[in-house]
Amino acid sequence: MNKNVSILGSTGSIGTQSLEVCEKQGFNIVALAAHSSVKLLSEQVRKFKPEYVCIYNEEKYTELKENLADTDVEILCGMEGLCRIAALEENDIVLNSVVGMVGLLPTLTAIEAGKDIALANKETLVAGGKLVMSAAAEKGVKIYPVDSEHSAIFQCLQGNKRSQLSKIILTASGGPFYGYTYEQLGNVTKADALKHPNWDMGNKITIDSATLMNKGLEFIEAKWLFDLAPDQIEIVVHRQSVIHSAVEYNDCAVIAQLGVPDMKIPIQYALTYPDRFECPTKPLSLTDYGTLTFAKPDSKTFKCLGAAIDAITRGGAYPCLVNSANEEAVRAFLNDEISFIQIGEIVSSVLEKFGYSEINCYEDVMDADKRARDYVRSLI
Repeated sequence: MNKNVSILGSTGSIGTQSLEVCEKQGFNIVALAAHSSVKLLSEQVRKFKPEYVCIYNEEKYTELKENLADTDVEILCGMEGLCRIAALEENDIVLNSVVGMVGLLPTLTAIEAGKDIALANKETLVAGGKLVMSAAAEKGVKIYPVDSEHSAIFQCLQGNKRSQLSKIILTASGGPFYGYTYEQLGNVTKADALKHPNWDMGNKITIDSATLMNKGLEFIEAKWLFDLAPDQIEIVVHRQSVIHSAVEYNDCAVIAQLGVPDMKIPIQYALTYPDRFECPTKPLSLTDYGTLTFAKPDSKTFKCLGAAIDAITRGGAYPCLVNSANEEAVRAFLNDEISFIQIGEIVSSVLEKFGYSEINCYEDVMDADKRARDYVRSLI
């Protein structure tokens, strides 16, 4: 398969695994972008020889330029650079795996340019789901989910009528603090929170998994990706992360997608859909696992999950508000400014702090984002 791919967030966990997949399949890398990891980004440029490279942190631009002075790559920076890469005429597909709200504008830019998207940036749909899905429909752009859960749902929907879908079942590992009481959460450390039982991810996503905010964001994302009502989405804690999600049809048949917990599988499916190829991972052996378990999530103890579900049920700007509040709270936690338990308390408080407002344009998203961040900073 001959395909031109640009990767936003190429030095992160998803980005590096995406490059493994692209190398395995012989895809051409048109452009790479990273936040600030100059050393790794430079190594990637030398190996994959893209035409363009972007460093989002503009303070690192000179360093990157010096590192790559002996190459022919065109060096870009900042949001302008990300958006330029997203809209490149050469792109067949743009894989967006940047972390946080920064991913929204490049996604909208790629859609405007008519480029299909492999989406690993949750915040794009959490904060701007209405805008993104409307724009994609208008432009005829395909959005392929990269998250293992959403990829699983996407795969389970193949060959079936959407009109016969009853609900989807989002599985969750439960994070490192599964079974903890609210009081026990008050004693966890940053080191504890950064130890995920099944997945190797970046710091922000790992903390989100520990608070269960990650599952709340996926709940919101699923609503937009699959055009569902909140009551059509069920979250089930599945500690082994073997069943990546499932769908239930109106005849009560449930179809699930299984595999080892390896992101290269959903990454590759997003890039090669509708075809399947040999993937650089190991096959699943159910007998190695022996037992698969399932439980209900505790959204009262893990307040972020409850806040996210409440936010999408209320609608409007609430999902954006809780997402932005969470980004600021996680940043503060990683900087040792607040405790782990305060993340959920802060995110939940946003729902009562702000009244209802609509999201009708990109500026509305940015306004909600600023209000939420300013509020959280005022608390720290």
